[in-house]
Amino acid sequence: MPERTVLYWRRTDVAGLERLELVVGANGITARGSVLCLEDGGFRLDHEWRLSPDWRASSLTVRRWSAAGEDSLRLEWDGTGWRVDGARRPDLDGADEPDLSATPFCNSLPIRRLPAAAGASLTLDTAYVDAAALTVARSRQRYDRQGRGRVRYVDLGLSAGFEADLLIDEAGLVLSYQHLFERVFPSAAAGAVFTGA
Repeated sequence: MPERTVLYWRRTDVAGLERLELVVGANGITARGSVLCLEDGGFRLDHEWRLSPDWRASSLTVRRWSAAGEDSLRLEWDGTGWRVDGARRPDLDGADEPDLSATPFCNSLPIRRLPAAAGASLTLDTAYVDAAALTVARSRQRYDRQGRGRVRYVDLGLSAGFEADLLIDEAGLVLSYQHLFERVFPSAAAGAVFTGA
């Protein structure tokens, strides 16, 4: 039977919250997230990931609502390269994974491939999806294992010079992403009733 987990993150740099439902099954993984954020004039962003059992992305669908209206984007692996809204993108050839700017979930894909030994490093190219503009561009990043549950992220591409410390759980999911995100947990009070006006 598939294993279902619900995760929440809040932004630490601007007002924002994400809910993500992760379903891990024998034949693959699905993640569906919703982000509400006041950045870039305020927006809602829904994202859906399809992953192989070894946590490699096969598709990412993003829908964004803002004051400017509604927009969407689909990034899909066709077996030889990436397609964006159905069009082949040769400039993304060799990119390992999508990297969606509005969520720390995408960091888990390379983190799960990073060797466990302290000092290990993984450099990869990504198909970077800018959540504000809904554009896709190639970018490079590196993950450095600092110890159990600690990884250093280093941007070598579009945001070269940006670095952040990440705390992760046993599944490789982000607990804290320096400067940007932190995991939050809903109240455990069962049966709580809203009494406000």
